[in-house]
Amino acid sequence: MKNQFVIFLFLFSIGIYSCKTKETQEDSKKETASEVIQFKVKENSFMMKMQTEALKEPFKGVFTSNGKEENLFPIKSTGVTTKPIVDAAKAFINSLSAEQLKKTEFQMQDDEWRKWSNVDHGIFKREGISLKEMGKEQREFALGLMKVALSAKGLQLSKDIMKTDQTLRELNDNKPFFDEDLYFFTVMGKPSLTEPWGWQIDGHHLVINYFVMGDQVVMTPTFMGGEPIITTSGKYKGNTLFQDEQNLGLKFVNSLSKEQQKVAIISSEKRRNNAKTEAFKDNEIIDYQGLKVSELSESTRESLMHLIGQYISNMHDGHAQVKMEEIKEQFNNTYFAWVGAIDKDAVFYYRIHSPVILIEFDHQGAVGVKSKVKGATRNHIHSVVRTPNGNDYGKDLLRQHIESHHH
Repeated sequence: MKNQFVIFLFLFSIGIYSCKTKETQEDSKKETASEVIQFKVKENSFMMKMQTEALKEPFKGVFTSNGKEENLFPIKSTGVTTKPIVDAAKAFINSLSAEQLKKTEFQMQDDEWRKWSNVDHGIFKREGISLKEMGKEQREFALGLMKVALSAKGLQLSKDIMKTDQTLRELNDNKPFFDEDLYFFTVMGKPSLTEPWGWQIDGHHLVINYFVMGDQVVMTPTFMGGEPIITTSGKYKGNTLFQDEQNLGLKFVNSLSKEQQKVAIISSEKRRNNAKTEAFKDNEIIDYQGLKVSELSESTRESLMHLIGQYISNMHDGHAQVKMEEIKEQFNNTYFAWVGAIDKDAVFYYRIHSPVILIEFDHQGAVGVKSKVKGATRNHIHSVVRTPNGNDYGKDLLRQHIESHHH
């Protein structure tokens, strides 16, 4: 009987060991898969060279040729708590292993903020830990951080963008650098209710930089895009992106008078790609162009504000309201510029630009989906949101904080 009990304990211990070994092997496979992808990225390094060149220049921000407009972003209380975001970030960090933390945590002023790109993972090496490498609980915490930092609309849009990368995998011979889980999280600084910190998600067609200081939030640069825009086959058939941003933009330009259109349309010829502030374009000079809001009627002004809201409403509702108030204060100094045609099937680019916001919408040329069209297509869209005058990544707020605290 005693021997049988010993044998039972032995077999039981083997069972436990084998289960743990299996889990360890699964984790190891996840890590190995990521390392292989990263290695392939290094072999194809032209995007990495672009990043290196961009980082040689210290961050300045997006300005007009007239230079920086001062005192636009004061340190203040917004009355919208960031505690849920802080708590969610801490929960995510606490779920990571020591090895994962080494890849995920960065100093507050690290260049990691600027090391993002909208391109696929096959040509760009990303920092942090991807959803693909995470266990089930870690994924829940990572997505939980997004849930409290973004609105329901913003979270759903982010998930739908990720789905398009799975569709691209299906359409491109199962290439491993297209994947709905290859979205990488990093955290800069320590999540705090008083000290500045932030987090970033970086992946193909989805990049969110999220700076937090006290109850102030800056969610730029934000890149959101997709290809295909309307998925017609596969796992996510029916998945659809950016129809409001597209259709409301077209509706707005067609609501203008002929004289206003002459001012707003800066070119009727649409290039393959027109966006000016994508990856590695932190320090751009972009002058105001197009039609100034102060020239618009009240109803037309409301339509433009509604269009702006499509982008800002991807933030958590309370913080989005704070940003919209900031935009309203500078609304008379806002410009709308259009490139392309304005018929119902037009492909186009538009830019909304003020001292405190820069929004770009761009129909782009086909890349991951085969197309007979050489120019821009409605099936590939990029959008970028920036904070001009030096406050991308919350840099201007951070500068003021450091100056006032002498550290």
